[in-house]
Amino acid sequence: MTGSVAVIGAGPGGLVTARWLLSQGFEPTIFEQTQSLGGQWAGLEGTSGVWPTMHTNTSRILTSFSDLEPDNDLTFPSNRDILAYLHRYAETFGLTSRIRFGTRVDGLSRSDGGWLVEHSGTAETFDRAAVASGRFQSPYVPGVPGLETFTGSAKVMSTYQYRDPAPYLGRRVLVAGGAISALEIASELTQLGSTVTLTQRRQRYVLPKFAAGVPSDSRIFTRYQTLATEALPTAEVDRQLKEIVVEAGGSPEQYGAPTPDPSLFAAGVTLAQQYLPLVAEGRITVRPWMTAVDGRRVTFADGSCDEFDGILFGTGFVLDMPFLSDEIRTILDIDDVHLGADRYTFHPDLPGLAFVGMWDQSGGLFVPLELQARWIAYTWAGVVDGPNETQLRAAIGTYRARRGLSQKTRMNLAALMFARAAGVEPHLENWPHLHRALLFGPLTPSSFRLEGPDALPDAPARFERDAAAFGAITSNEMTDREKRYWAMVENA
Repeated sequence: MTGSVAVIGAGPGGLVTARWLLSQGFEPTIFEQTQSLGGQWAGLEGTSGVWPTMHTNTSRILTSFSDLEPDNDLTFPSNRDILAYLHRYAETFGLTSRIRFGTRVDGLSRSDGGWLVEHSGTAETFDRAAVASGRFQSPYVPGVPGLETFTGSAKVMSTYQYRDPAPYLGRRVLVAGGAISALEIASELTQLGSTVTLTQRRQRYVLPKFAAGVPSDSRIFTRYQTLATEALPTAEVDRQLKEIVVEAGGSPEQYGAPTPDPSLFAAGVTLAQQYLPLVAEGRITVRPWMTAVDGRRVTFADGSCDEFDGILFGTGFVLDMPFLSDEIRTILDIDDVHLGADRYTFHPDLPGLAFVGMWDQSGGLFVPLELQARWIAYTWAGVVDGPNETQLRAAIGTYRARRGLSQKTRMNLAALMFARAAGVEPHLENWPHLHRALLFGPLTPSSFRLEGPDALPDAPARFERDAAAFGAITSNEMTDREKRYWAMVENA
C-alpha cells in the first residue's frame, strides 16, 4: 500500500525519510519553513544552532548515508561540507523538486482517511505523515535566581544563538553547560582571547575527537557495546566504556578539572578536542553550577563569585512540535522531554503517522536516522512486518514507566534498534572475514547494506574499506582485550 506522505522538515531526517519512501513507491511532499534544505546544517538564525566555524564532532563516514559517499577526505567535515553533502543527496535522489520551501506547517491533525496539514492559510490532506521537524531546535535555559537582572554588555543567550565571537572578544564570558556546544564555544572564545569560565552541574568525562589517530566515535559507538549492554551487568558495561574513554583522553581531574563521578553513566561523557588541555593551561576556569545572578555578578555553589560581560547557556533542548493537534499531543503524552511512541516512531492509535529523529542521544545521528527511515518505509510498504498493537502498547508502557529518568541514549543503541526493526542487521555468522569489524569497528552506513532489504553487492568491500579508514580496524584478528570482552558476552 502506497500513497501520499507529508514529510515535515527538510533536514537530514526529512530528506532521508523522503528518499526511502520514494524507493517504496510513496509520493512524499516535504514541507520546509525556511528557504534552504539542511535543517540545523543550513546554519540559519532562529532555526539552527550551527555556528560558522563549527566542524562535526562525528567522523566523515558516520556523518553520511549508505548510498552516497562523502566527496572529500576530511576526517571531521565543516558544517558547510555537511550542508553541501545534503544538497547533493537531495539532487541525487530527486528530492529537491519535492520540497516546498518557505512553507511553515501550522497544524497537523487527523482527518477522514488521512492527515490534515495546515499551512499558508490553507490545508491539504495526505494519506500519511512523517514528522521530521528536529529534536534540537528549542534550547533549554534553566532558571537561575536573578538571571533576569544580568547587566553584562554581551547579555544572556543560548549557544544555539551564537554566531559571532566578536561581542565576546576581550571580555569575561561565562559558559554554562557540559555538552559539546558549551565546550567547543568555550574553547573557541578562549583561543580568541576572551577570559572564559565554564559552569556546570556535574563534571562529565571528556573524550577527544581523535585518539591515536582514530576518531573516537569509531571506538565507543560499536555493535559490541550494544551487545554488551544487552548481555552484561550495567556496572560491567560502565567499566568497559570508562576504560576506553580514560585510555583515550585521561580523566578530567588530571587536567585540573573537577573529578567526575566514578561511574561514566552517572557522570556522562562528551566529545571535545581542545577543552581539557585549555583547562590544564589555566585558560578556562571551571566552576560548579551558578546559584545566583545580581547585575554582572554571578555566585557559584562553592560560594565563589565573579563578574561577567556575557553568559552563554549550552544546556540542552526541549522537545517542541507546536503544530501537533491537541489530540495527537494527548495520545503521545508529550512534554518537554517525553514522546510516548514505540521506539520514538509509531503509536497504535495514530496509524499512518511516524516521528523521525525525536530521541535524544550522544553520537552522530545520520546512521540511526537512515535506519529509522528505512524501518518506516519498509513497514508502511509491507516489506517487513511492523509491530502489532500488543507489541506497540507494551513498548509504550515500558517507555512510560521510565518517565523521569534520563532519556538520553547512545548512537549505537539507537542504530541497532532500528536496524533490527528494519531487518537489516548483519548476522555475524554470514561474514566471518568481517567478524571483528562488525563487532568492534565503526557502525558505518555500509554495514547495514550487507543483507536484508536493499542489500548491495558492493557493501562487503565498502564496509571493509570503511572499517579500516583512519586505521580503526585493519585486521580481522581481535586484540586480547577484544577477545576477553567478546567471551564475556558469548558466555553471558
